[in-house]
Amino acid sequence: MRRFENFLAIDWSGAKGKKQKGIALALADASGGSPVLVEHRWSREEVLAVLRDDLPGNTLVGLDLGIGLPHADCGAYFPGLPESPADAPALWQFIDDLAQDEPNLGANTFVGDSSVRPYFRDGIETGVRFRCDRAEHGRGRFRVTEQAQAAMGCKPYSNFNLVGAAQVGKSSLTGMRMLHHLRGSLPVWPIDPFPETGSVVVEIYTSLAALEAGRSAAKAKMRSYEALNDALATLGSPPVQDTGEVDDHTTDALLTAAWLRAVAHEPERWDPAGLTPAIARTEGWTFGAL
Repeated sequence: MRRFENFLAIDWSGAKGKKQKGIALALADASGGSPVLVEHRWSREEVLAVLRDDLPGNTLVGLDLGIGLPHADCGAYFPGLPESPADAPALWQFIDDLAQDEPNLGANTFVGDSSVRPYFRDGIETGVRFRCDRAEHGRGRFRVTEQAQAAMGCKPYSNFNLVGAAQVGKSSLTGMRMLHHLRGSLPVWPIDPFPETGSVVVEIYTSLAALEAGRSAAKAKMRSYEALNDALATLGSPPVQDTGEVDDHTTDALLTAAWLRAVAHEPERWDPAGLTPAIARTEGWTFGAL
C-alpha cells in the first residue's frame, strides 16, 4: 500500500452563512508528532481553495460528509425523475447547477427546487418520494456504506433527512457542490481510481475514528482536550498540549487526522467487502467502513 506524507481531516458544515464555526481542519504529519489544528474561521469556499490550490503534496484528505446519495436501494437517486443523474460526478453537477446562484456553496435552493423537494424530509414536506418499492426504509434511505457503518456500531443518518440537529443532508449536499468544483484537480476515492501518486480525497465518518480510539458510539463526541488525548493515546499518537474544554468540531478533526495516519497504510481499508464497481461509481464509500 502506498504511503502518504500528510493527513488532513476536515470536519464540515452545511449551515447557512459565509463563515462556518462548524468547519475545522487538522493536519497530521507522517513522520509523527501531535495532530495540529489549522486555526481559522473557515468558509466553504476557503476550504475549496485550499484543496484546489494550497494542499501539501501527497496528502490523504478526509472529508466528514457523504460524497453520494443512496442509489443501490432504488436503482436511482431520485426514482421516477427523468433527469435523475447516472453517477456521483453527474449528481454533484446536478446539485451545483440547481444551486449555482446561491453563495457560499449553499444547497438550500437545491433542496427547495420543485423537482427534488419531494424526495427530502424537511419538516414541511414529508418526503412523499422518500421511499421506493424495492426496499424498506424505516429510518430513511441509506447507502451501502452507511449500512456497513451501522454494522460497526455507528448510527448513521439518511442524507435525505433534513430535519433535526443530527441531520447530515445539508452538509453532504454543500460538500458535493465543492467536490464538483474540484473535478480535474483532486481525485475522490472510490469514485475516481486510486491514484498511484499525489493527493486524494476520501469520505470519513468521525465516529468510526472515535470507535477505533476506544470511544463508544454514544460517547464519540469529545469536548475536552483530556478526553481527546486519551483517544489519541489509544491510536499511538502524541497528545496535543492544550487543556480544558473544546468544541467537538476541533476534537473530531484532530482525532480523525491522527486516525487516518494510523490506518491509511492498511490494505483492507481500501478493499471493503461491500464495495463493487457500481457502488463506487454511484454511491462512493466511507473510508474505514468494512
